[in-house]
Amino acid sequence: MKTERTYPRAVVTPKAEAALLRGHPWVYDAEITALDGTPENGGLVDVVSKKDRYLGTGMYSEKSKIRLRLVSRNANDSFDSAFWERKLRWAWDYRKAVLREEDLTCCRIIFGEADGFPGLTVDRFGPILSVQVLSVGMEVRKELLFPLLVEVLRQDGQEISGVYERNDVALREKEGLPQYKGWFPLPGETAPDSAVTEIVENEVKYLVDVENGQKTGFFLDQKFNRQAVARLSKGRTVLDCFTHTGSFALNAARGGAAHVTAVDVSESAVEMARDNARRNGLENTVECVCANVFDLLPSLEKQPRKYDFIILDPPAFTKSRATVANAITGYKEINYRAMKLLPRGGFLATCSCSHFATEEKFIAMLHAAAHDANVQLRQIEARQQGPDHPILWGVDETSYLKFYLFQVV
Repeated sequence: MKTERTYPRAVVTPKAEAALLRGHPWVYDAEITALDGTPENGGLVDVVSKKDRYLGTGMYSEKSKIRLRLVSRNANDSFDSAFWERKLRWAWDYRKAVLREEDLTCCRIIFGEADGFPGLTVDRFGPILSVQVLSVGMEVRKELLFPLLVEVLRQDGQEISGVYERNDVALREKEGLPQYKGWFPLPGETAPDSAVTEIVENEVKYLVDVENGQKTGFFLDQKFNRQAVARLSKGRTVLDCFTHTGSFALNAARGGAAHVTAVDVSESAVEMARDNARRNGLENTVECVCANVFDLLPSLEKQPRKYDFIILDPPAFTKSRATVANAITGYKEINYRAMKLLPRGGFLATCSCSHFATEEKFIAMLHAAAHDANVQLRQIEARQQGPDHPILWGVDETSYLKFYLFQVV
């Protein structure tokens, strides 16, 4: 190490060392063999190997099984305001490089570990930043980070009116953090009167309720997959399952679909989809229905073939390794039913947003569903999340969205 270090030191196992050298930023509690000094909860700790090799500096969490999350691998870094501002600028400059200018008003600005901010998510919905903090290290630094981020964006000519915290998630309890939501008090500023704002994505308008919407308010990761669906939709009769706010349905309609049926089990979601259809003048093309997809698809088999394009965008069926098998069963059921319903030459868009349902498992499930449905799949595209949700190699958790477009032949 090139500079004198004043931080506590954690000596880690060879297994942890190997993972860190591959690029993963986490150290688990059981992987720490010695801890020199007394780290503060959320404070910085140097991570070293048994041979005293410097491996990085991470944020310490006294409650979580993920005991350390690296924020730097450079022994010359000093963790002052300039360090964090530099990282924020890198994240914003990356978005400017990979997105069109019109996409920057509605995108993910910080994607946790992939941007070097473990446990922090920042989504932009027009003038509102919706933030979620899932690590104590980011929690103790948010008073510095949030005003800095607003400053970085405003200096670049971006209009930002407020920062809304969506910290109403159970994962925070693993860090010993309370759940809550509300406006973050930017110094010297008054919070906006409303957390509801209109966004435009792919030329489709949505009303986003940052306070009450799912996750941070709206799912941004499928933006370009929705464009791919729109390109295939012209003249087709489309069934959009698990429609939520109607995003795939509306993109299909804008792509020229003859008719779209948007289905969700939640009446409130269906009403949001209806509102969004009216907002875009598509209410005559998009029909919104409240139904359980697992019941609807089998019932449609008893009717004459109606749909030649089916979209399956379910919520995560599993959020842990323990329930993966049940999740794969659920994925297979809906994909099998959709394949049975489609005519030869029809199109299927199908995806999974669960990291634990790996690509290998998802592909194997699709093979099995196609076999049981007695159809063959011609792959059009295999896609993932948008580039504003970057996949960091060496950190498998950042790769979670699987999206496939097929023709049934």
